[in-house]
Amino acid sequence: MPKSDVPSAGAPFAYDGLDRVIHEKARLGLLTSLIAHPKGLAFADLKQLCGLTDGNLSRHLQVLQEAGLVEIRKGYDGNRPQTTCGLTAAGRRRFLDYLAVLERVVRDAAEAAQDVRAQDATAQDAKEGATAQDAEASKHGGRPQPA
Repeated sequence: MPKSDVPSAGAPFAYDGLDRVIHEKARLGLLTSLIAHPKGLAFADLKQLCGLTDGNLSRHLQVLQEAGLVEIRKGYDGNRPQTTCGLTAAGRRRFLDYLAVLERVVRDAAEAAQDVRAQDATAQDAKEGATAQDAEASKHGGRPQPA
């Protein structure tokens, strides 16, 4: 288990491994797109896949590049300039570590929701049982009947 996936002592829901650089919606989409394309993607393809404007995409890529998560390569496709983006090796590892923590968040939330559903079902069963007993007693003038 990566260190970032280990719950903090006394704070099991702190999720310290949720990296703020990655966690932003647009950057999460960019990294997901890039991990699915190991050779990288052209700027225009990333823009289309993530639904970002040129300016937004440039700014988010700059943040990811400064954090060492992506590399931006400038080159040419024929005579046309082309910018290609890809994950760095460190970026790939960091994103996979982030995903492990995110999976733990989802697992914890699902378990908590399941516990609440079980408690709700138990409470509902108890309520229905009490209602049935009350209805039976009222049929007999409030007197309990022998079994």
